[in-house]
Amino acid sequence: MPPPRRRTAITVRRATPLALPLALCLAAGLATGCGGSTATAQDEVLVGLVTKTDDNPFYVKMKEGAQARGKQLGFRVQALAGKGQSDNDSQVQAVENLVAAGAKAILITPADSKAILPAVDKARSKGVLVLALDSPTDPVSATDGTFATDNYQAGLLIGRWAKETFKDKPAKIAMLDLSPAQVAVDVQRDQGFLEGFGVDVKDRARIGDESDPRIVGHEVTDANEEGGRTAMEKLLQKDRGINLVYTINEPAAAGAYEAVKAAGLQDSVTIVSIDGGCPGVRNVAGKVIGATSMQFPIKMATDALDAVAAYLKDGTKPRTSDGLEFTNTGVTLITDRPVPGVPSQDSAWGLKNCWG
Repeated sequence: MPPPRRRTAITVRRATPLALPLALCLAAGLATGCGGSTATAQDEVLVGLVTKTDDNPFYVKMKEGAQARGKQLGFRVQALAGKGQSDNDSQVQAVENLVAAGAKAILITPADSKAILPAVDKARSKGVLVLALDSPTDPVSATDGTFATDNYQAGLLIGRWAKETFKDKPAKIAMLDLSPAQVAVDVQRDQGFLEGFGVDVKDRARIGDESDPRIVGHEVTDANEEGGRTAMEKLLQKDRGINLVYTINEPAAAGAYEAVKAAGLQDSVTIVSIDGGCPGVRNVAGKVIGATSMQFPIKMATDALDAVAAYLKDGTKPRTSDGLEFTNTGVTLITDRPVPGVPSQDSAWGLKNCWG
């Protein structure tokens, strides 16, 4: 990137006379996308959902899944969102608002896996169950549980696919990451891809310390299309011979493709990504993206809310998946160019299972 200028001033999208928790949110103006049921029953359980943004299809679908499952469980799900992928300040304020409003549980996709920790600690000290979705905190143990894609595995799958795809030709690799902050989801996807491709990453907990000459460089994208395009333009200025592009997510991949196409290189560059949104899967079908790792945001939200219900019933906390520090909600490689030794599904399957 560099990332766009962080904005802490928040715009409220709508204001309706709801129950006290939402009124507090609106009065303080701490996050965009304040939303939730209009029911005001005093015995309803308030559960907060704090995402990074409210316009990324991934979080839109997560919110829809959470609100649908919350209604089934008798919860009032109040959804809040910041202004961007790296906007920690808004998330801190949103968590504080939810605690003040009496939330029994908070589900959060941390924008900064370390900077959010004081707010999480305060919430938990007041008896609020805090569960991370999609992006873990650092350390993972800072929350009561995490429901997420195995982001390292997601990166590993596209890395192994790319390695097999490029086995008969040299690669020049562009790395389009999230932000300079080295947040967990960014690091895990980046390092998984590189290790899957056969690169010695040296320190798996850090982006950019590898010395493999095949890597042209790293740029950041803020995980959006504009950022992807700008990052790709910078790396193409450095080396027009780039023929393999890793992207943190599919919006960044779409932007990268626009830069590649503008340079007339679309027939010689392979792009890989992670997400599994319907636009991204359509880009696989359209040969814009060679392969993408599909994740399942609705499952993250619904499984987390089921865990909230279990905890409120008898104090049971979420169980982690075998060998992991979190509950793995699954990942599937989507490509129309399968390679030996890397399990995958085609874009037709992907379009039946995608989100957004």
